[in-house]
Amino acid sequence: MQTDWILAQTANRVLTLTLNRPEVRNALNTDCLEQLVKYLEQADINPDIGAVVITGNTRFFAAGADLKELQQQTVATAITDRRPQVWRRFSQVTKPIISAVNGYALGAGFELVLASDIVIAGESARFGLPEITLGLIPGAGGTQRLVRSVGKSLAMQMVLTGEAINAPRALQAGLINQICVDKLVVEYAQKIANRISAHAPLAIKAAKAAINAAQEMSLSDGLQLERQYFVSLAGTDDRREGINAFFEKRPPKFTGQ
Repeated sequence: MQTDWILAQTANRVLTLTLNRPEVRNALNTDCLEQLVKYLEQADINPDIGAVVITGNTRFFAAGADLKELQQQTVATAITDRRPQVWRRFSQVTKPIISAVNGYALGAGFELVLASDIVIAGESARFGLPEITLGLIPGAGGTQRLVRSVGKSLAMQMVLTGEAINAPRALQAGLINQICVDKLVVEYAQKIANRISAHAPLAIKAAKAAINAAQEMSLSDGLQLERQYFVSLAGTDDRREGINAFFEKRPPKFTGQ
């Protein structure tokens, strides 16, 4: 396996992962995706990492899956493909993941964005699922996560036409959090990650889990789950520290306990 398809840099409790396959527009082949998820899993158990930023280059966040891999795929190999398990591992990461997107996020690249928790986009960003033009449909959560984000009509249009939308349209649809000038996208995403990382780790983990569960639960079940997380945090050292720091008018010192 090539070792430099993902570039990793850590600063101020934030891990920044840069997709590094410029010769194929950062296409996510299986090994590249596996490498990315391994970094995320390592960050998930590292108490010195509070949040993760994923980015690409100025022209391409990620242009999709690797077509050379797809060209060789048969029904049999599609059934035994390990990629669904890798994507499942991605979705099980408990720490916040922020996508910082410049240029094109297409196919599997867009599905990576959809699976993230927060999305910061540059003015050049474009988002799309062009699988239909290849006689395919999205296969890594694109149809399911997109419709939950933007509703049926826009999801149908994007999937059935294969056409990409620009950053202002994505912001209007609720797909992304904010648009920045291209050169500031990663820096702004890292600032958000730094702010998240300053908070209590157990509370961050519980909040992410509760919000993600809301997409798959009824309101009554979601409220019950939220309450369970709320109660579980009541006995933590960090909750006591947070409240004491508030009354003592000082920054809290969270330990993750």
